[in-house]
Amino acid sequence: MFKKIMALVAVGVLATACGSGGDTTAEGGAPATSGGGDSTITMGFAQVGAESGWRTANTKSVQESAKAAGIDLKFSDAQQKQENQIKAIRSYIQQKVDVIAFSPVVESGWDTVLQEAKAANIPVILTDRAVDSPDKTLYKTFLGSDFVEEGKKAGQWLVEQYASETGDVNIVELQGTTGSAPANDRKSGFAEVIGADPKFKVIASQSGDFTRAKGKEVMDAFLKANPDIDVLYAHNDDMGLGAIEAIEGAGKVPGKDIKIITVDAVKDGMQALADGKINYIVECSPLLGPQLMDLAKKVLAGETVPERVVTEETTFTQEQAKQALPSRQY
Repeated sequence: MFKKIMALVAVGVLATACGSGGDTTAEGGAPATSGGGDSTITMGFAQVGAESGWRTANTKSVQESAKAAGIDLKFSDAQQKQENQIKAIRSYIQQKVDVIAFSPVVESGWDTVLQEAKAANIPVILTDRAVDSPDKTLYKTFLGSDFVEEGKKAGQWLVEQYASETGDVNIVELQGTTGSAPANDRKSGFAEVIGADPKFKVIASQSGDFTRAKGKEVMDAFLKANPDIDVLYAHNDDMGLGAIEAIEGAGKVPGKDIKIITVDAVKDGMQALADGKINYIVECSPLLGPQLMDLAKKVLAGETVPERVVTEETTFTQEQAKQALPSRQY
């Protein structure tokens, strides 16, 4: 009996030693991976929030991809507040995660916390949005869309549509969250293209904070202040969808009385495009999870990764939206 008890104790000690530092199974019960040999990769992910259909799809992609890759994901929702993201990143540093990934609410103000991560030897990967730090050693890579190019695509479609027009084209713009990379870049890319022709006039431009409710609110104000609006350029589908409610409430026909260009190509936006309420959508894919997990594993294995990884995306007209909708994942 004594020998049996000692054998059980030995097994228990071995199990405790193998599991030191926490559960050795990844989220979803995936087996532990071995960077140097014993433990699952732990990733701390600080998300912007849940402000749009795009963001919801992005979160789902990250969570499902972490599970599939056997990565233990610690997830936080910053509710669109930079201070919440900084707090989450500091918590990840204290927990000694293996890698940190986050989508910055705004571009500026990250150097201090990123230096803290660097000092702790925890690599950082930026997803979806960039930071404006001149010190590129504070993060390993940036995975996401080219927002300037998205703005240019929106502008190019508009220029082509009004190529034969000679009168002024009055444009209102629903910007994303003030100070965020997509808001800054989508605005600048669009302005660069339409700026070559003085007939294109942006008569009002204001943040709708990437939300449907704010998009409706700001568009209501635009319509009251500017009775002669030809085009709406919204930095994402959700703001555009909110604006459609405002346009219809004002007795106008979206897509006809006011041409609408948006960015993202989430399912609701694509449906509005197929229905003719939106005229053109520039795609910005939220499905970054698989690439993020692959990059994290490469970084932790000591492999060299590109400083910038651009996602491949397209654009959609009404007919293209109709064709794409049945198989749309988000």
